[in-house]
Amino acid sequence: MSARIRLGLVGARGHVGSELIRLLAGHPRFELAFVGSRERAGQRLADHEPSYAGELRYGNPEPAAATVPGADAVVLGLPNGLAAPYVQAFDAHAPDTVLLDLSADYRFDPAWHYGLPELTRARAAGARRISNPGCYATAMQLAVAPMLGRLAGPVQCFGVSGYSGAGTAPSERNDPEKLRDNLMPYALAGHVHEREVGHQLGHPVEFMPHVAAHFRGITLTANLHLAEPLTLGEVKRIYRDAYAGEPLLAVLDEAPWVSRIAGRNGAELGGFTLSEDGRRLVLVATLDNLLKGAATQALQNLNLAFGLPETMGIAT
Repeated sequence: MSARIRLGLVGARGHVGSELIRLLAGHPRFELAFVGSRERAGQRLADHEPSYAGELRYGNPEPAAATVPGADAVVLGLPNGLAAPYVQAFDAHAPDTVLLDLSADYRFDPAWHYGLPELTRARAAGARRISNPGCYATAMQLAVAPMLGRLAGPVQCFGVSGYSGAGTAPSERNDPEKLRDNLMPYALAGHVHEREVGHQLGHPVEFMPHVAAHFRGITLTANLHLAEPLTLGEVKRIYRDAYAGEPLLAVLDEAPWVSRIAGRNGAELGGFTLSEDGRRLVLVATLDNLLKGAATQALQNLNLAFGLPETMGIAT
């Protein structure tokens, strides 16, 4: 049997940490070396995560101490702005350890590999510092990328996410009672994912996010102005050619439904609609914000970092 690869997880209490632990529990090569959570320090991981059957307990490692357990890779699942002390500690004491950051802290740093495999896997080999894309940013880039070079003006994206995207810290955006029968807009200009997508694609995007009353899943409607007219057949061919053979991405004729993608590891694109003059394209992207928008994508990136099949441990 091939040697096990040991992973650490700092910030394991959140929704994404829980999903990643579940995925790792079924992975043939990865095993958890440590899990860090300030609130649960000392408690058994199995008491909170039914997918994990071992005796591992949560710790609360300070940045320098996190380098000690000898993990081959460490996932940082911390809120935005908190990753730097851990990165500095690993750079100083364990530079060969693979670090994967789930926050937005290094998505604009050219020294870090930006891990959206369907678009960037060609640059993944040998990466030891990996920035996982944002959930909305993943949906937007998958929707827009095949049309790069054919666009006239900014792309407009209207997004609706389940409230798990607002994290576990109580707020209006993850309060089911306030969201009941409601659609809550927020950060309607300048959202970090708007800047992230513009930076990665080299094309401006105008993003309007909203939170809905469902728990998980993103629906993203993208409005693209085209420099030259296209037919509907040409549009579908461009998208199907761009994503041919992608195990976690389906291109559909009809618009995808968020209820059908929740709990699944992939993304779906569809609902392609053209204006009468063929110069305005609207399409819909859906994905699970906790999976393809975070944990599943992290596992894709970890598999690539260790030379494993990209979808190992991921149901397709």
